[in-house]
Amino acid sequence: MSNKRKIINDPVFGFINIPKGLLYDIVKHPFLQRLNRIKQMGLSSVVYPGAQHTRFQHSLGAFYLMKEAITQLTTKGNFIFDSEAEAVQIAILLHDIGHGPFSHVLENTIVKGVSHEQISLMLMEKINKEMNGQLNLALQIFKDEYPKRFLHQLVSGQLDMDRLDYLRRDSFYTGVTEGTIGSARIIEMLNVKDDQIVIESKGIYSIENFLIARRLMYWQVYLHKTSVAYERMLISVLLRAKELAEQGVELFASPALHFFLYNDIEKEEFYNNEACLSNFIQLDDNDIWTSLKVWSTHNDKVLSTLSLGMINRNIFKVEISTSPITEERKKELTYHISQKLNISLHEAQYFVSTPRIENNMYNPADYSIDIIYHDGTIRNIAEASDMFDFSSLSKKVKKYYICYQRLP
Repeated sequence: MSNKRKIINDPVFGFINIPKGLLYDIVKHPFLQRLNRIKQMGLSSVVYPGAQHTRFQHSLGAFYLMKEAITQLTTKGNFIFDSEAEAVQIAILLHDIGHGPFSHVLENTIVKGVSHEQISLMLMEKINKEMNGQLNLALQIFKDEYPKRFLHQLVSGQLDMDRLDYLRRDSFYTGVTEGTIGSARIIEMLNVKDDQIVIESKGIYSIENFLIARRLMYWQVYLHKTSVAYERMLISVLLRAKELAEQGVELFASPALHFFLYNDIEKEEFYNNEACLSNFIQLDDNDIWTSLKVWSTHNDKVLSTLSLGMINRNIFKVEISTSPITEERKKELTYHISQKLNISLHEAQYFVSTPRIENNMYNPADYSIDIIYHDGTIRNIAEASDMFDFSSLSKKVKKYYICYQRLP
């Protein structure tokens, strides 16, 4: 029996069994193995040192939860073919395969107009071609083109296996216990009604806890002001490196990073130039950190100061406001930094950033969370919950940040 499966010991869920065959071939694939070299939480370890886990670990965790969900749904009489079960497990294994190092940082700097979801789809199609169409069904589910729509909801929805894993896993590794969710209880309560995922009424309190935990994790962990400032620094570094590359300055970089620094890659180019995808899959966290170490001694003051700050954790100072940062405040800071560092106003702009961040606990447009009662009636969580009202559940919270270089 030992040669028919592989067992992985996961610190969050325990033993994860991967059957030999197509699923194991996908786990071994270099595209998925690349995620071992990309941290799940990007730069969050600057605040939570334990947040060192990888996107590969998260993919395996989501795969484990998908197996559990399929088991629960079939036990309750929802017929799912073995081929469908395998396909939806493939879809969740590969859902994050298009992430680059530090995720959204790259989407806003060296590659423009292409999301990690779009790259994931491109890579899945590439693997499918290699494997002679064995991923056809998984791709249909991933793209929400398969008749059983509830299968797509398990991959991408309000209560998908992606969210159930990353909240549980990120809470575990950061030590932020407020983010802990009862993923096993939620999966136990899953059912299907009219081709939609529903939650049995006994599970309503687990859903309320899930929504609160998600909100806490976003503001306390994912959007922590220090993490935001650190990320803005990295964006500035890469934009400055890109500008210098455009001016013909030769910078140290791995071949893959060099390709993106010295070529202007936008959406159309990414889709039509095969070199874009082949270089992208060579990128991981190591490419960025190695370059930052070398750039920290570069003679360009902007590049070296920002890179050294990244290496030595000399992070931008952050102020948060509930109203937009005024242009006057931004100009004043930029002028002050240009004077102190003896650089031009244009160069000083790399040391000031004013992101606006918004988040809501529940977005009914993104598949609603529906509660099913014993008599078969269904109510949306916003109506069913006696803990929340709809306006507080779906209200977008906006925060305005100003991140800028600390000066002596």
